[in-house]
Amino acid sequence: MGRVTHFEIHADQPERAVVFYRAVFGWEINKWAGPGEYWLIKTGPDSAPGINGGLLKRPVGIGGKGLNAFCCTVDVAQVDESVSRALAAGGAIAMAKMAVPGIGWLAYCLDTEGNTFGMMQRDPQAK
Repeated sequence: MGRVTHFEIHADQPERAVVFYRAVFGWEINKWAGPGEYWLIKTGPDSAPGINGGLLKRPVGIGGKGLNAFCCTVDVAQVDESVSRALAAGGAIAMAKMAVPGIGWLAYCLDTEGNTFGMMQRDPQAK
């Protein structure tokens, strides 16, 4: 199996995206000390399950278009509250909250850079 070990968020305006993700999820985001413009994202304590990632200026792919990336889903305590924070930080709803029966509540939003991301509130009673 191939396990997700890192994620990257592509952004037209990286500094704006940093502000957005700090506001919505409280992530620790710091500019990398290495060459190039790259931000390291810490999504939680190393003792908790999950992955960390990075943020960079949207790369241009073959054909001159900005690259699209995987859609990652973030574990949240309250999906409604998280969607509200995303909207307040300049994001938009891509797909309204829905039940994933026996798993929880899922919503998809767009960040300030037009990237889609999911938010999942675990709830085995969701129907």
